[in-house]
Amino acid sequence: MPNSTPALRKSLSWPVTASSPLPATNGEHTFQVQGMDCADCARTLEKGIDGLDGVQLCQLSFATERMRVVGQVTRDDVIARVRELGYDVVEPPAEGDSHAQDTQPPGFLQYMWQRRDTRLALVGALLVLPGFIFNEILGLHLPVFHVTSIAAFITAGVPIFRSAVQSVRISRQVNVNVLMTIAGIGAVIIGAYTEAAMVIVLFAIGEALEGYTAGRARHAIRSLMQVVPNQATLLHRHPSHSRQEWEQPVEKRLKVEQLGIGDLILVRPGERIPMDGRVVAGASSVNQAPITGESRLVEKAVGSDVLASSINGEGSLEIEVTHLVADNTISRLTKMVEEAQETRAPTQRFVDRFARYYTPAVVGLAALVAVVPPLFFGQPFLNPDPGTFGWLYRGLALLVISCPCALVISTPVSIISAISNASRRGVLFKGGAFVESLGRVKAIAFDKTGTLTQGRPGVVAVRSVNHQPAPAVPSPRGDATGWTLGDEAERCHDCDDLLALAAAVERHSEHPIAHAVVAEAARYGLHDRYPPARMVTALTGRGVTGQVQGRQVMIGSHHHFRASHIRHSEEHCARASQDAEQGYTPMMVAVDGEYLGTITVADRLRPSSREAITMLKQAGLQTIVLLSGDNTTTAQAVGEQVGVTDIRAELLPQDKVSAVKALQRAFGSVAMVGDGINDAPALATADVGIAIGGASGGTGQAMETADITLMSGDLRQLPFAFRLSQAAMLTIRTNVVLALGIKLVFLILVLSGVGTMWMAVAADMGTSLLVTLNGMRLLRRPA
Repeated sequence: MPNSTPALRKSLSWPVTASSPLPATNGEHTFQVQGMDCADCARTLEKGIDGLDGVQLCQLSFATERMRVVGQVTRDDVIARVRELGYDVVEPPAEGDSHAQDTQPPGFLQYMWQRRDTRLALVGALLVLPGFIFNEILGLHLPVFHVTSIAAFITAGVPIFRSAVQSVRISRQVNVNVLMTIAGIGAVIIGAYTEAAMVIVLFAIGEALEGYTAGRARHAIRSLMQVVPNQATLLHRHPSHSRQEWEQPVEKRLKVEQLGIGDLILVRPGERIPMDGRVVAGASSVNQAPITGESRLVEKAVGSDVLASSINGEGSLEIEVTHLVADNTISRLTKMVEEAQETRAPTQRFVDRFARYYTPAVVGLAALVAVVPPLFFGQPFLNPDPGTFGWLYRGLALLVISCPCALVISTPVSIISAISNASRRGVLFKGGAFVESLGRVKAIAFDKTGTLTQGRPGVVAVRSVNHQPAPAVPSPRGDATGWTLGDEAERCHDCDDLLALAAAVERHSEHPIAHAVVAEAARYGLHDRYPPARMVTALTGRGVTGQVQGRQVMIGSHHHFRASHIRHSEEHCARASQDAEQGYTPMMVAVDGEYLGTITVADRLRPSSREAITMLKQAGLQTIVLLSGDNTTTAQAVGEQVGVTDIRAELLPQDKVSAVKALQRAFGSVAMVGDGINDAPALATADVGIAIGGASGGTGQAMETADITLMSGDLRQLPFAFRLSQAAMLTIRTNVVLALGIKLVFLILVLSGVGTMWMAVAADMGTSLLVTLNGMRLLRRPA
């Protein structure tokens, strides 16, 4: 129901004055519209704005209340037309202002009382109550209550009547307000005063309920931005300060909008991180749940990337800002989720098209119901006596029960709720269409590197010449070998010493394998056992050497050790060869020419990979395929560990595309999961492309290229998204059946002369509320 409160407009609208006219441009304008209670309101506004001279396109999302207008038209003209139709335009938050929407949504009574139109509906409800009790329930039909009913009819109906007139005059559209106006006035003409008032009052309250519940759903998205601090502690500006000044920090509190790329900020223990950045000093554990949905804490040290809205743990961090506030991850996430809500799902588009023809058809059918039986079958046109209904009354009641509100809102509220829930769990749907598409997937293909695996090397085995841990099954860390360093029971002093020596030599190298060795040593507190090596020399393609406490340490490939005739046991030689055949990288270590052992590095499985595959099978996906460019042995080893049903290896990018097409021919709808960059052709070919945030290429690129993005590396988000998609489609089907089924029941009651108009509008209002609440259940659906 439109909102036309002058005071509200004055407080929220842009100032429009004759002294500062807004120029006409053949471009694009964006507006934030207020006062829409149902999707039918959005269609009325779209039609009305389309009728303005110079407008080429008008798109309005009921979900986000955002309207886009393209054409040679002034903002003044658009705002005037919006208000003429009984709605309002409010000023959107400034660019980068993440706190404009941080107020809690009002309770229902507060919501009703703060709007002029709904206040009138409440007054109308009080006026009609005596007539409903004495005239309708007790059957006394006292004239004084006819007067109060007419007063209620006028009081609650004025906004509805005005909107109906403007809809027909400006938009050339028969909307739900037109239906209610015809039904209400018709009921007054035939003397059903209390029923006329009940129809209008219940309709007004029902529309307000729809607006209230839709507002709660919108707030779920806007609340994403509420977790970002609006101030930060600045240490230094960049690049205006010298290096000496950087060593003498001066703390200063600034708004996040004032920070620039390269600025250095301080985040104390327990504070929220205000900006995307990179750690330059300090170490801490960080809760990234607001962005990625991860429940575990993530360790951050020098060089680690951090995300705005994450919660810092026990240590202070000095962070270099890498993105402006308007471009940080949480801002992009919020923007893309809002855009996803504006993208209508196929079911929603079908329902909208159906409703566009449905409403005018209902008016014609109601006219036939009112005229045909009296004209051709001698039935009474007017009510012959109290308690019986003529065919005019039944035609008017048909208008009421045929109101399309419940049907129109049944789909978008479900889609909005599913997208909102997913975004809070770290799953980003790029549109409602993909909520539907994922639920239809029959087969799913996974890339290996960076998807099922972590996409970066890690130490998976350490073998000392003096001691070897017993073979073990793959550890929960995802180690891709039977020889692990993962458990205290398997560790040995010589293995630790071997790792510490290697870390001392590799400490200043930028090679990914060197990083893996240093990180593993740091994990067990071994990185400081020896000082950094001196006189480090890289042996191109062979290894590296350096002096550690006067001893010459060599780290090299198996081939280099054999060529250098450094003796090592046949068992270690065989193990190194076996590792190389499986796609791992064995690095042999010698001190002063004496072989000490081997450190094996490999791209490790994500800890969640195997569990995610199991959960997908439990959710009903039985065809799960691994597509890899690696050799068959490596792909086979990974595939068997995670439990996929089919493994296809040694594939070029074009081969992956062909594999996806073959799966589509065999199974129908197919999803492809990859890192969002090197798997782009296969992702684009699949019916649903799913990217892993934070994989190679980073979260930002993945968010831009995929249909669905898992914001963290936790693949268990994928089964959750699949189940949520299935639940959303079941909810939509349920809502459509409820909306049409209840209408059909009351249609039969009305045509048979049993149902009344106020029962019809109560049923319609109840159905609208029922499908809305059913759809909103998806906001809190568990994993």
